[in-house]
Amino acid sequence: MSITTTEQLSATTLLRFATAGSVDDGKSTLVGRLLHDSKSVLTDQLEAVALASTNRGQEVPDLALLTDGLRAEREQGITIDVAYRYFATPRRRFILADTPGHVQYTRNMVTGASTAELAVVLVDARNGVVEQTRRHAAVAALLRVPHVVLAVNKMDLVEYAEPVFAAIAEEFTAYAASLGVPEITAIPISALAGDNVVEPSAHMDWYGGPTVLEHLETVPVSHDLTACHARFPVQYVIRPQSAEHPDYRGYAGQIAAGVFRVGETVSVLPSGRTTTIEGIDALGESVDIAWAPQSVTIRLADDIDISRGDLIAPADDAPATTQDVEATVCHVADQPLTVGQRVLLKHTTRTVKAIVKDIPSRLTLDDLSQHPAPGQLVANDIGRVVVRTAEPLALDTYAASRRTGSFLLIDPADGTTLTAGMAGASFAAVDGEETEADTTAEDAEWDF
Repeated sequence: MSITTTEQLSATTLLRFATAGSVDDGKSTLVGRLLHDSKSVLTDQLEAVALASTNRGQEVPDLALLTDGLRAEREQGITIDVAYRYFATPRRRFILADTPGHVQYTRNMVTGASTAELAVVLVDARNGVVEQTRRHAAVAALLRVPHVVLAVNKMDLVEYAEPVFAAIAEEFTAYAASLGVPEITAIPISALAGDNVVEPSAHMDWYGGPTVLEHLETVPVSHDLTACHARFPVQYVIRPQSAEHPDYRGYAGQIAAGVFRVGETVSVLPSGRTTTIEGIDALGESVDIAWAPQSVTIRLADDIDISRGDLIAPADDAPATTQDVEATVCHVADQPLTVGQRVLLKHTTRTVKAIVKDIPSRLTLDDLSQHPAPGQLVANDIGRVVVRTAEPLALDTYAASRRTGSFLLIDPADGTTLTAGMAGASFAAVDGEETEADTTAEDAEWDF
C-alpha cells in the first residue's frame, strides 16, 4: 500500500464525488477497482473479500464487496444504502459516496450527491441510456452538481467497439446538457477488467482521453466557499459572565460561506438590525479575518437580541427574508407529504413551524414531464412545493448557495425527516425564471 504523508495530504485538495447508475451497471465494482488499483485497500480487507468471494463460488475476488457492506447487499448483489469511502492519492483526497441504483432508493442517491462536486453516472454498454440513467442525470442537475462523468462500463462485453461508446455518449450528453449540467465527460471503461479506471486500456487505442482516476485527480474543484455570499448561521450564544470576562458576548458557529472581516458592516437576520464586527475569535485567539468552513465566534459592536438560528451576513449582500418558500423537494419518508400538512422547516441552525400550502407538481424524471396538482408526494418523489413558515427565513436560492439554499421538512410529532428541499428554480436551463409562491391562502389554525 502506498504511503501518503500528512504533509502531502495537507497540500492536496479534496473532491467529494458520488457514483450512480442503473442496477447491475457495475457501480460497486468500479469503486472497488478504483480503491484496489489505487492501492487504497488494506491487506486484511482484500483477504476478507477474497474469502467471501470463494465462499460464493467465485474464482476471482469480487471487488464490489469492498463497498457493499450490508448483509442484504452482499446476499442480493445490489447496493441499498449509501456507502462512503475515504481515500487519497498524492494529488488529491477523495470522499466517495456509492449510491444505490434501484428506483426505490432514489432518495439515497439524493443524499449521496447533495454535497458532491462530481457525479459518476455508469451505463452498461450493452443497454445504453435507460430510464434510471436519465433519472440520475436529472437528480445530479437538480442538485447542481457541477461536473458529471459518463462512465460507459462493460466495454469488454461489446468487444471494445468505439461506435457503441460514441452513440451512448452522444445521447447522454444531449440529455444532460438540456438539463443545464455545465460539464460532461464521457469515458469508456471496464470496471471488471480495469480498463481506463486507474490504468489506460490496451484494448481501446481509439480513446485518447483520461482514465477515471486521472479525471478525478485533475478536474477543477469549484466549490470554493470563500467566493460565495458570506453567511454565518448562529449556533450558540456565548455569555461567560465570569470575573475574567464579565461583558463578553460572542456568537459561535460555522461560517457557511464567504469571508468575514473585523470592522465589516453586517446585518442580523431576520430582524434586519445592522452593526459592525468588533472581533473574531478562532481557536482561542483573536483574528482579523475568517472564512468558510471555519468554526469561529463573532463579536459585534452593538448589543443586539440574537439567538440560535439567526443569520449574520454583510449588510450590502444580505439575503431577503421571506415566509413563503417555493422549492423543489425530494420526499424521503415512507409516509406521504400532503397539502395542508404541518411540518417543521430546518434551515441551517434555524427550525420554524411551517405548513405545506401547495404541491403544484410532481416531476417524472424519465421524460421531465410535470404531473400537475398531485395532492401528495410519496417516498422517492421529486416535486415542487410551496411552504408557508411561521417566522421569516433568510433563505438563498439553491442555485446561489447549496449550503443556505437547502432545507429539511421534519415531522413535528417524532422528528422524522420527511423531505429535502432546494429553494428556488429546479433546473438551470429548464425552469427559467423563478415563480413567486402563492401566499394568498391562509390556514385557520396556523395563522402565519
